[in-house]
Amino acid sequence: MPHLQVSQPEQESQRQLRAAAAALGRRRFLSITSTAAALAFTTNLPGSAHAAEADARTAVRADPFTLGIASGDPLPGSVVLWTRLAPEPFETGGGLPKARIPVRWEIAHDSRFRRVVRRGTAIAHPELNHAVHVEAGGLAPDRVYHYRFRAGAWTSPTGRTRTAPAPGADLAELRLAAVSCQAYHDGYYTAHRHLAEEDVDLVFHLGDYLYEYAVDASGGARKYTDRRLPDIFNKETVTLEDYRLRYALYKSDPDLRAAHAAHPFLVTWDDHETENNYAGDVPEDGGSSQDFLVRRAAAYRAYWENQPLRRPQRPDGPDMRLHRRLRFGRLAQFDILDTRQYRSDQAYGDGAHHPGPESEDPRRTMTGAAQERWLIDGWHASDALWNVVPQQVTFSERRTDSTPQYKVSMDAWDGYPASRERILAGAEAAGVENLMVLTGDVHKGYAYDIKRDFRDQKSRTMGTEIVATSITSGKDGEDKPANWDAYTGANPHMKFYNGRRGYVTVRLGRQQARADFRTVLAVTKPGAPVTTAASFVTEVGRQGLHQV
Repeated sequence: MPHLQVSQPEQESQRQLRAAAAALGRRRFLSITSTAAALAFTTNLPGSAHAAEADARTAVRADPFTLGIASGDPLPGSVVLWTRLAPEPFETGGGLPKARIPVRWEIAHDSRFRRVVRRGTAIAHPELNHAVHVEAGGLAPDRVYHYRFRAGAWTSPTGRTRTAPAPGADLAELRLAAVSCQAYHDGYYTAHRHLAEEDVDLVFHLGDYLYEYAVDASGGARKYTDRRLPDIFNKETVTLEDYRLRYALYKSDPDLRAAHAAHPFLVTWDDHETENNYAGDVPEDGGSSQDFLVRRAAAYRAYWENQPLRRPQRPDGPDMRLHRRLRFGRLAQFDILDTRQYRSDQAYGDGAHHPGPESEDPRRTMTGAAQERWLIDGWHASDALWNVVPQQVTFSERRTDSTPQYKVSMDAWDGYPASRERILAGAEAAGVENLMVLTGDVHKGYAYDIKRDFRDQKSRTMGTEIVATSITSGKDGEDKPANWDAYTGANPHMKFYNGRRGYVTVRLGRQQARADFRTVLAVTKPGAPVTTAASFVTEVGRQGLHQV
């Protein structure tokens, strides 16, 4: 092969590619083209392209804060502040030059910024699509703060956030919300507008923040008559630029921006942030894992760029450590899981299937061995009153009917029963008394008692599972889905089942926890009011859901 001369930036890209390949191993890099890999695998990161720094006063000629602001992952002394500069959000590059742009930030005790406690300057790098992640430190624990950004002559909206309590703090109560599944093309984010007005301390987003599916010019079920979306959205997301632009579409929604500005978010993904029902490095269609890893790398990088996440969560090629632990005093420990990146491929080709030798293989895992050990070890070290596990797919058994040939979802924990058994055994061995699992994914609201053995309804109730319905996915929905009788009859531990859109709020206290299922009647038209479909409590030391 003739020797080809390459430029210094290309040499640097090739060096990084070789380093990535060495770290990931030949199997994972086999058949990935150098062009695709250079796009997705750790190249073109800040420091490699040496972009010049621009004067923000001339580089930013229009409002750059079109995608809003956000905060997240609060610790006792710090919180992540996020924004992304995009004066033209539906254009590649957001309408900005390929230059580093300084962004000033400040955080204050009051919304008018008369008592500023911290301020600084961050750099919006073009390699990261001009996203900004500020880990604002030096803050007091368990305090409400207000924050904003400035770029050139422009000032962002003001956001409200709060820090976590000190490690040993005795909290009387913690108020949280859980949301999931917000397909833009299935309706309006009315539920997010109501969530912005809720009195909660933090919000868990449990996955499907965006969908890879095409969005037509009228916004799908939104049926726009006052605008037309660009053709760039009318295709499935595959490349890094595809995912970046899709986040721009979702974050252009004013109701989603309002929810982010009102509350700190703790996020985890499910499948649609990359591709429907993928499992580890196996794509939905069972194609090449090596090619899929390029797509996964692009999706993971865009996810980090557009979420209020800390530096340890920044992806390394197609890998990203998203599972993490946060403590809120002595009241609650949150172990946020990732049930997509490390799981075994779904048994029986996915879908609904009767349990059998393939799904019940003890070697199968939902979390991967390392994450499983991390979770159980964390329980052994925990002295929190409530151990809460925010994660993606239904944990409790969910049979389709009461016949001996019932089916269960191979994509949920029912398709990984050995993995679930190890988790429950670990919780039991660790002495976890007040376990709560927060779940998304299924576009329905559920409430379950978590049984030690789901085949024996008289076995110990280990905890409760609260499943947040979707924000929009599935369109308007209904209070009683067609399979309501079959599901509730086949699953006595299922205490609630509702098919409307919305979210759930949870109040963790010293004596009990209360879950309120908040729903809206419609999302295909904007402006529906929010109501409480049902409320349940479970008592400390006496787990089991009771409707109130």
